[in-house]
Amino acid sequence: MDAIRTPQARCRFAIAEADITPPAGIYHRMWGAATHDRAEGVHRPLRASVAIIAPRAESDATSPGPAVPPGTAILASLDHCLVGAVELDMLLEPIMAATGVSREAVTILFTHTHGAGLMTLDRQSLPGGELIPGYLQSVGQRLAELVAQGLAALQPATMVFGKGRCDLAVFRDQWDYKSGQFVCGYDPTVTADDTLLVARVTGEAGETLATFVNYACHPTTLAWDNRLVSPDYIGAMRELVERQTHAPCVFLQGASGELGPYEGYVGDVAVADRNGRRVGYAALAAIEALPPAGTWYRYAGPVVSGATIGVWRHERLPSEELASQSGWRYRRWEIDLPYRSELPTAAKVAAELDEWRAAESQATAAGDLTRARDCRAMVERQTRMARRLEQLPTGASYPLEVRLWRWGGADFLAVPGEHYSLLQTALRAVAPSRVLLIATIAQGWGPSYLPTRETYGRGIYQESIAIVAPGSLERVVAEVERVLRAWDAGVEA
Repeated sequence: MDAIRTPQARCRFAIAEADITPPAGIYHRMWGAATHDRAEGVHRPLRASVAIIAPRAESDATSPGPAVPPGTAILASLDHCLVGAVELDMLLEPIMAATGVSREAVTILFTHTHGAGLMTLDRQSLPGGELIPGYLQSVGQRLAELVAQGLAALQPATMVFGKGRCDLAVFRDQWDYKSGQFVCGYDPTVTADDTLLVARVTGEAGETLATFVNYACHPTTLAWDNRLVSPDYIGAMRELVERQTHAPCVFLQGASGELGPYEGYVGDVAVADRNGRRVGYAALAAIEALPPAGTWYRYAGPVVSGATIGVWRHERLPSEELASQSGWRYRRWEIDLPYRSELPTAAKVAAELDEWRAAESQATAAGDLTRARDCRAMVERQTRMARRLEQLPTGASYPLEVRLWRWGGADFLAVPGEHYSLLQTALRAVAPSRVLLIATIAQGWGPSYLPTRETYGRGIYQESIAIVAPGSLERVVAEVERVLRAWDAGVEA
């Protein structure tokens, strides 16, 4: 081998950002164990980022403008945990009304921070919940403005992709021997996927337009003791990367269903910032290793010195290699995932909800604050299940929408739900020479968790609230793999 080819993609690109920090006093309680309802301040501002990645042909490489070719990726990333179907409509409809783009053209992504609060309309009756509808409307309008700005600012660019490692994420399906149950805690006996992917977007003059960081780790540094609005570790990560690159940084949450931070579930925001810097430095190391856009690292031959030195240099890619970087594919389809047979009925959940509310009242009256807190957490769990059942599509299966792009030498997958990391480890093994970026919780929570087949039946939290049957994650992996292999063979799946 006499040349190293780094995955790249020639495209048209634009990015626009805005502060979407919610108003003071908004409903904030995300954790069942929390004893507060309203946010009491702000750790770091929340952000909305709209990145538009469009194909370009050599003939229009210098023509900016708002034209949106088929397959364009309009990615709207929000510093929030997740939303339901109704709230998703509140975010998408203003974009469609203001820009004329179709619903299918926009992909809403969530960084999944658990420090931003739960922004769903069923919280309106709770303290601070009255602010949620207006806040969601304002975010929808802001997204519409950002999409319009981005469409008007598209310019020729090259994305260069790279791989790194970060050991912040750990396996969090822990067996508690003392209590005889699984908990969401660090299990040091299992090695977590530490893959971190980056992309640097470069303009025609060589300037950095933006960077992307794709990493799988639950933003659960901050938990029930935190009373501040926060992007969790993502805020400090972005700050560090942007300070060095002088360009916006967009975070893509990977398949982190069973992965969380080594140090988490705390109220100290300094820990979140420390975790963010761990990811940020890992990302910067990977970014610094990227070659200049449009080049390969090629063996130039020997030079006689004290020793005979083999010299490698970055050289301009041949024209046929540059042309291949403009390749573009896009597919959007649905995978039917059967609902699990033991899915509870709405009536059963409602009955259990009433029981836990009564138990909470009794514990509060008796002055048993620990019991009251635990009961309130179970009320929260059943409330979420009731809303999830209410919003599920009818029928025997859940239609999981999959969005898959091929940009030059890289692929990008966006799927709803919280997938276990098998999604990324298995699919990235299909073509190790390519880069596969994966964003989960795209378009919302959807089917909730997708654990591995062997996780079912153990009483693990993620499995206990999963909507779809065992084997669903493996089915998603198989379906996406089928399409990727077809593309590799030069045919449509």
